[in-house]
Amino acid sequence: MNEQDFPILNQQVHGRQLVYLDNAATTQKPQQVLDALNEAYTTWNANIHRGVHHLSQVATQHHEEARQKVADFIGAKSAKEVVFTKGTTDSINMLAFSFGEAMVHEGDEIAVSYLEHHSNIVPWQMLCERKKARLRVIPLKADLSLDMEQFKQLLNDKTKLVSVAQVSNVLGIENPVREIIQLSHKQHIPVHIDAAQSVPHMPVNVQELDCDFLSFSAHKIYGPTGLGVLYGKEAWLNQLPPAEGGGEMIEHVSFNKTTYNTLPYKFEAGTPDFIGSFGLQKALEYVEQTGRERIAEYEGDLTQYLEEKLSQIDGVNIYAQGQKKYGVVSFNVGNIHPFDIGTLLDQQGIAVRTGHHCAEPLIDFLHVPGTIRASIALYNTKDDVNRFIEALKRAITMLN
Repeated sequence: MNEQDFPILNQQVHGRQLVYLDNAATTQKPQQVLDALNEAYTTWNANIHRGVHHLSQVATQHHEEARQKVADFIGAKSAKEVVFTKGTTDSINMLAFSFGEAMVHEGDEIAVSYLEHHSNIVPWQMLCERKKARLRVIPLKADLSLDMEQFKQLLNDKTKLVSVAQVSNVLGIENPVREIIQLSHKQHIPVHIDAAQSVPHMPVNVQELDCDFLSFSAHKIYGPTGLGVLYGKEAWLNQLPPAEGGGEMIEHVSFNKTTYNTLPYKFEAGTPDFIGSFGLQKALEYVEQTGRERIAEYEGDLTQYLEEKLSQIDGVNIYAQGQKKYGVVSFNVGNIHPFDIGTLLDQQGIAVRTGHHCAEPLIDFLHVPGTIRASIALYNTKDDVNRFIEALKRAITMLN
């Protein structure tokens, strides 16, 4: 599906045609995005919002059009609810600081799950340390799904926010975020969704979910690095203080008092990545032109094919086997260290991720040193999977 649009894939690694299966870490960029970045830097590069000259006004228009594109893509009510950040990690840190300063006090609680990326654990730990609050963790069941009965018991009048991933970056399984949101809202508890691994693989609509906050990264959905999105309901964003100070996020500055800008600008201190936002717009347009439902169906079939092929190899242990996955399959092979498998795959031109995937609590729960993670994108093919499987078999033979 459109693999010819991605020039980086047309190369050899160690004398073998590259098969890129590390898309959960970052996706490759289509020519349309690369061309957009070149166009921006060579035709209208100028600082936005502050200039009356032509280039500045063109750059400003593109940046705000990109913000509207993001709002439309995730189903936000207004572009005011879209804050540009440096990435998912930055979005969560910004939310943790801003929400924490305004809403969290000593003895309060923040709830996360056992399946979280470090980016959705550490900022909340830091908040809890600052505020003498408590971090609560939704436990796992034997099948590696969240224990929702325990979650129900975990919620109480001290719970100030629930923050969970929609899709696990290690297992590829979807968490029951709709149920989590509904249960939390019954007790007037806001919910943040880490959508870094879901937005690239499925249609996500924030109004349908009714989440209060949501974050994702451009580089995981075929856009440039260093850019992310924090969505927040307008009512919430109006209540929260800025997380950073400086230019752009102000209305008026004096040595006696500073007043803050309107939404979403009060959360965007300094010169924003207006080049990156243009690249993200083109990436989202590329996804829409390809078809979001079509991508979801194609990747779903290919992920299932990948798991079926892996399951036919003796000694392979697939985590959350048989459950519906979104672009990610994690596994180990007997007692072979995942780094050894990953190294031998690389020598055959196959790029996968090995290690704890910035999710050490989950890896500890699995009682393994790490996993081998193969993750797909819309440009991967059955031929890619077949070549990966053959390379994996060779690696296993060499290591046994």
